[in-house]
Amino acid sequence: MKTILSLFFTIFIFFGPLFSQETPTPQVGMTNRIMERILKEKVEYLEGVSGNWQMIFQERLVFILTDETNNRMRIFTPFIEIDSLQTGETDKLLEANFHSALDAKYCFFEGLAMSVYTHPLRELTKEQFQDALLQVVTLANNFRGSFSSTDLLFSPGGQEKEEPSKEEIEKEKRLNKKPGKGKS
Repeated sequence: MKTILSLFFTIFIFFGPLFSQETPTPQVGMTNRIMERILKEKVEYLEGVSGNWQMIFQERLVFILTDETNNRMRIFTPFIEIDSLQTGETDKLLEANFHSALDAKYCFFEGLAMSVYTHPLRELTKEQFQDALLQVVTLANNFRGSFSSTDLLFSPGGQEKEEPSKEEIEKEKRLNKKPGKGKS
């Protein structure tokens, strides 16, 4: 009996904290329970069941879907019907996904244009989750504006793009042509 009590006490001391984690750790990671606690602190209105939430965050309808079994999560908010996009806006959304949308991205689903953030669930930290919520809403709000998910605009090499010189324009025209052919 003493052996069983000792074993139970040892298991409780060493493994008990794993069952009561309230913040993601490398051993446990993000869970639906932790995510829901964070959401209750951050959002104006929350409804749904664990792993399938709808909420109002910064005056925008946001959805979160998780799949603990397959270690995935998705945050998204619709912002316009695809049929309402103006000529050239689809290209702008795709370009923004490369340049100004950082972790959140633009996408289309069920006839709607949305901003979305996907990530492995367990590896997600509290800070990343909070930032993801903000990026999804910011990206949707910046449609037809900066098309950016944050105030930061990604610039390769940390430099702003300069206007190309006449030499660079001529070099670009010659790109992918055999030497001496196709002079302009």
